[in-house]
Amino acid sequence: MAKFELKLPKMGESVAEATITSWLKQVGDTIEEDEAILEIATDKVDSEVPSEVDGVLVEILFNVDDVVQVGQTIAIIETEADASTTTAAPKQETKKEEAPAQVAAEVAQTVVAAQETAAPVITSGERFYSPLVKNIAKKEGIAQAELDAIPGTGKEGRVTKNDILSYLDTRGAQPNKAVAPAAANGVAPVKNKPAKAATAPVISNGEDEIIEMTRMGKIIAHHMVESVQKSAHVQSFIEADVTKIWNWRKKVKDGFMKREGENLTFTPIFMEAVAKALRDFPMLNISIQGDTIVKKKNINLGMAAALPDGNLIVPVIKNADQLNLVGMTKQVNSLANKARTNNLKPDDIQGGTYTVTNVGTFGSIMGTPIINQPQVGILALGAIRKMPAVIETPEGDFIGIRYKMIMSHSYDHRVVNGALGGQFIKAVKDYLEDWDSNREI
Repeated sequence: MAKFELKLPKMGESVAEATITSWLKQVGDTIEEDEAILEIATDKVDSEVPSEVDGVLVEILFNVDDVVQVGQTIAIIETEADASTTTAAPKQETKKEEAPAQVAAEVAQTVVAAQETAAPVITSGERFYSPLVKNIAKKEGIAQAELDAIPGTGKEGRVTKNDILSYLDTRGAQPNKAVAPAAANGVAPVKNKPAKAATAPVISNGEDEIIEMTRMGKIIAHHMVESVQKSAHVQSFIEADVTKIWNWRKKVKDGFMKREGENLTFTPIFMEAVAKALRDFPMLNISIQGDTIVKKKNINLGMAAALPDGNLIVPVIKNADQLNLVGMTKQVNSLANKARTNNLKPDDIQGGTYTVTNVGTFGSIMGTPIINQPQVGILALGAIRKMPAVIETPEGDFIGIRYKMIMSHSYDHRVVNGALGGQFIKAVKDYLEDWDSNREI
């Protein structure tokens, strides 16, 4: 028998950790290769971790709600020994008989080391600390009593990564409070209880309903605040006449459905225009790392989509500028369906370089979206409305009914100035208004 260490897999370049939400298998269960063992949640998506081998689960090294770093061992699986070794090397039979004891000792050391890494901090109360929080506390020299006093916003008052990092940000500004030794003044120390979240008290009457934010809701709230604090948000607005697109889609959508089996919505048409504009203005297809700018080679468009619980997620259309309208439509429909059925995989939401959100779906004529970090721009598409407009012709101007849409472009003013931000959204408008009414797909 041999031991296999199941490690938390890499889930994208920007994902360094994940929270264990549930164990699908328990110690002693038989596991097949590619069978899901546990469910995890990152700040972007929920996912399952499959087994890489056949065997029996003999050790679980982390509990539910623990935060695990990518590459850390999370479970031990016992597998069958490789029978080919015996067949290929019969002369080493004696040596092989001695191996089990040595292998067992090595595995035992590995398990012990992993358990020590995953062991919770021992406190004077019943409060649990994840390995990540414990490591941060050790690195920053936070004493046990000091750690116990940090307010926790996690489940049952647990200290999360954000809690301890927020505490460290203000640690130096807080007055030092001496912790009296246990018997210095003859008074027994008071046991620390799990701290409650440091939030303002909720004032309500008996008819009010108090609703706890979901885990996803908390993550989204944190990222929205972080983005506003990090990027200098500026908006540019422009109105586009999409009458040609409206009439063209009405003419071809039924034939497209019969031929491709896909519903042709406005979204892939708009995505195509955005991809072309990003190719014209590559300095909007960038990200910021410290004081450096990373100019992205690929144009990967994020597409805000609704989850079953009403929250939004941003699946990514990879190499969007290389897709024709048929390919773009299939990508848009596939990702939207995955989002609706909660079947998005980590790879579906990784690598975005620019984001588009359709606020018009909810009836809004415009919006001021928040940038999806670490990107530097996001485009909001408003509702398409019939509007009276002045139409210029060689015979003169006249008033007519046109289909209009307002687009809102939020961009990071640290690296994108007003000229570039305005030129980009103007390019999107031009691509939409110059639509070929006789285009074939």
